[in-house]
Amino acid sequence: MHAIGVDIGGTKIAAGVVTPEGEIVAQTRRSTDPTDAASVDAGVVDACRELMADHEVTAIGLAAPGFIGTDRATVRFTPNLPWRDHPLRDNVAAALGGHLSIVVENDANAAGWAEFRFGAARDVEDMLLLTVGTGLGGAVVVHGRLVRGAWGVAAEVGHMRVVPDGHYCGCGHEGCWEQYASGSALVREAQARIVSDPDRAGRLLELAGGRPKKLKGPHVTQAAQEGDALAVELLAGLGRWIGEGSASVAALLDPGLVVVGGGVGAAGDLLLVPAREAFLAQLSARGHRPEARLVLAELGNDAGMVGAAELARTT
Repeated sequence: MHAIGVDIGGTKIAAGVVTPEGEIVAQTRRSTDPTDAASVDAGVVDACRELMADHEVTAIGLAAPGFIGTDRATVRFTPNLPWRDHPLRDNVAAALGGHLSIVVENDANAAGWAEFRFGAARDVEDMLLLTVGTGLGGAVVVHGRLVRGAWGVAAEVGHMRVVPDGHYCGCGHEGCWEQYASGSALVREAQARIVSDPDRAGRLLELAGGRPKKLKGPHVTQAAQEGDALAVELLAGLGRWIGEGSASVAALLDPGLVVVGGGVGAAGDLLLVPAREAFLAQLSARGHRPEARLVLAELGNDAGMVGAAELARTT
């Protein structure tokens, strides 16, 4: 039976009807006001009602950013929406009626489960997913089970401390991995290099319209794909941070596969090759253990919807 997966972001909602095989057969979107919790709830309900009008569904999965309670119903905290101990499942259930199975899941967990069931990790039992976007999200599957932890907030790998007294992080601490292995980190470093190394930064400045503050991650990727030496160097630096951090996670969890998703995946081998090299260089007991592979995610922006729907269906 089909299920609905809803991927909730800071300014938009993407919802889709998903088959048991992971295929999206219908989808819709809504814009939301990130300062208004009620508008987000209303957008979720409205999107689900639209899809339910033409499709019979038995379950709804809500992929939300932030910390999700062990009840899989409550958003404990999310930095980009005004949700604090927010009863998301109950609010949606009350609006749609009580006949549906509804679960709330962390958005990175949902994306990771989609890649595990239907995407790049479908042939392994243990995997780490990294969603490299504005921040760095993570999902961990061990022995075929999604790891949520004692209080539902496991796999927040982006907030492992990798640089003591390093860059300030939105979580309130300093030196978190996501401050060095994310799209935001890439842009921050690129903007700094435009100022400190202007002779090599001409193409980046051109793509930014002559204004360093307007530079975006896709600009760096575009310049690197054109062969711009500085952009290639910047992506390699990001790749090294991804690879080295993944090696630290491997020391703890020993995944069979590391799947790299998020917007920076568009850089392909410009990112993956240095990431793989750094991962192997830092892998403990290398030469005396099998080595996990690093690969790109396969499901792109649909992963959150697909994973949320599958988790709701199989709960």
